[in-house]
Amino acid sequence: MSTSQFPTINFKVKRFATNIQYSVIAIVLISVGPSRALAQDGHSHMPTSQQSEMTREQRNNAGALVQIVRQSTERFKNVSAAVAEGYALQFGCVSGSDSGAMGLHYVNGDLVKSGVLDATRPQIVIYEPMPGGGLRLSGADYLLIADAWNATHSGPPELMGQLFHLFDAPNRFGLPAFYTLHVWAWKDNPNGAFVNWHPNVSCQSFAGQNP
Repeated sequence: MSTSQFPTINFKVKRFATNIQYSVIAIVLISVGPSRALAQDGHSHMPTSQQSEMTREQRNNAGALVQIVRQSTERFKNVSAAVAEGYALQFGCVSGSDSGAMGLHYVNGDLVKSGVLDATRPQIVIYEPMPGGGLRLSGADYLLIADAWNATHSGPPELMGQLFHLFDAPNRFGLPAFYTLHVWAWKDNPNGAFVNWHPNVSCQSFAGQNP
């Protein structure tokens, strides 16, 4: 699957008043400090012990990012609202052999193609399939195609202190190499809010086809 296969639904993003109060934070998306040499590996986890070693500023930034995601995606608790704004299910339900799952990725192809990193406009919203066929919003995912990002930046993307993970190609999603950052804003992850896999998310109730 190439990026050209993402949905190309044109839409107007409904801006809402709470975005205004986060505009200053959203502008400062990339850390102003020295760039780290490498992005994290796509299968990386941040253990709880490492999180406890964060400085107060890092914890504050992490908490602020989670709150921005919650404010920016609350309307997507009803998946029909996400679909109306151009998000569509891709990749089936993503699970790992021993790491739990990611769940259902509803991808906005226009936002992926834009290559813009904006905390208030995640490229993907993530749902967990529930018994009975419902979907529960669990978080968001920022996705940037690596070649496009690297062409105009000297280091990997970083959002409010959170370094993105790099998935090389080939990968299970059929995408070119890409950077990604999951934010588990709606379902607490015991391994951390920004790791790829959630040990308490399951694809068991998903009735569709996995990749």
